[in-house]
Amino acid sequence: MLATSVVLVDEELRIVHANSAAENLFAFSLKSVSGLPLAQLFADADDFVASLNAARENNWSYTGRDLTLTRPGHASLQLNCVVTPTEDARARLLIEFRTIDQQIRIAREQRQMDQQRANRELIRNLAHEIRNPLGGLRGSAQLLERELERPELREYTQVIIKEADRLQALMDRLLTPHKQPQIALLNIHEVLERVRSLVLAEFPDGISIERDYDASLPELHGDKEQLIQALLNIARNAAQALSGKGRIEFRTRAARQVTLAKQRYKLALELHVIDDGPGIPEELRERIFYPLVSGRDGGSGLGLTLSQTFVQYHHGTIECESKPGRTCFTIMLPLE
Repeated sequence: MLATSVVLVDEELRIVHANSAAENLFAFSLKSVSGLPLAQLFADADDFVASLNAARENNWSYTGRDLTLTRPGHASLQLNCVVTPTEDARARLLIEFRTIDQQIRIAREQRQMDQQRANRELIRNLAHEIRNPLGGLRGSAQLLERELERPELREYTQVIIKEADRLQALMDRLLTPHKQPQIALLNIHEVLERVRSLVLAEFPDGISIERDYDASLPELHGDKEQLIQALLNIARNAAQALSGKGRIEFRTRAARQVTLAKQRYKLALELHVIDDGPGIPEELRERIFYPLVSGRDGGSGLGLTLSQTFVQYHHGTIECESKPGRTCFTIMLPLE
């Protein structure tokens, strides 16, 4: 099977053939697009079509680099292409497309993994350094409380004890991800339904969660509790960003021939959590997975860090695209 996506067009730049790689790349079937003008499939493709016309009229080949093509309703694709005229009147131009976002994505994944390892080490050291004096502070406050003669002063010792307990709980959360996952076969839609019920129970008025599931997806090997927590953190953040009123969508699809963490998989789960909220502030978008970074008053800044950690424990990746009116978290998990 060709790794290169190949499309053949006639004299009028109508599609006469596309190989299976092109069908996968552009998310269409040859049957549905055969005979359609190539320009009809893409938004803002005027420059690309003009180049194709020039190649056809002058009977020359050319290579296009850093080409952006967008199918309505789909994510933009960053591509290189090679256009070659043919002697066949029925198939006037042969167009080969190669994605260039693959190496960009691999490099980004590597940076994320390196950053996550550094984050985990920092968190582990920080948590251990804080836990020990916390126990001493709490114990001393309890002893002091017993010696106080004026009961009203115990209000202050209780503040110390409660804040020490709160910090202890935070440290426990910081150290939780270092437990190894308990792997078993699971249905990702059962995980999503559990997350859906939890979020709707927490935000009963004004939040709607729509489901767009691919029922043909096979089961995956994973830790059910970790995946529930990872997705719950994302969905809860979305509900909070919506101030309890808005729309969230859970969408699952199969992705084929995917590279995750430098390993190639024939089949992977592509899971989207989408909301129609105000979007993530631009100054936070590059740092949302860093520990202790939060765009919400009172937020711990740990939810997305834990989500990323749990996803990476499953050899997957997590990415986010955000603009006002649409924030989409995409999780990719291998299904092999």
